[in-house]
Amino acid sequence: MTASSELVLALDAPAIAESIARMAREFIARHPDSANWVVAGIPTRGVEVARRLAAEVGRIAGSAPELGVVDVSMHRDDLATRLRLTAVETTHLPVDLDGRPLLLVDDVLFTGRSCRAALDAISSFGRPSRIELAALVDRGHRELPIQPDYVGRVVATEFSEKIRVRFANLDGEADSVRVVKP
Repeated sequence: MTASSELVLALDAPAIAESIARMAREFIARHPDSANWVVAGIPTRGVEVARRLAAEVGRIAGSAPELGVVDVSMHRDDLATRLRLTAVETTHLPVDLDGRPLLLVDDVLFTGRSCRAALDAISSFGRPSRIELAALVDRGHRELPIQPDYVGRVVATEFSEKIRVRFANLDGEADSVRVVKP
């Protein structure tokens, strides 16, 4: 963020919590028996959204789906164009992913390239019976034909703007989603 950037609040902590609760209710409505599901987040903040979403599903449904992590850093198609490389994290998924449904979770859905990379990574661990996608924020501007099944909030942005998601337990500041305007 530069000195001249402007931050505009899109979601505060209560709005984030309500968005995740609504996504959990929508998920349960579609999948009343959610215990066999794996909820896997894309690092870093997608993992936190996945953790909160799985916990909320467990609170409502009585049993939480298994939680996982899908690292996409080595599966990205834009490594040569990125200004900085993201740290490689360990992927944690059930050893036997074959035949199990999986909910892939990210904090912000933008071009769709992180989700495409996650699908490549997941294929190394087996063949889920189905994969659905959840995003806390959908900001549009897709470059690939990828659409979320569950969305916390659609936030209209210009392509040049950024979305900054912060969680108190990760970042030491209040839960928030902000639009960073150049």
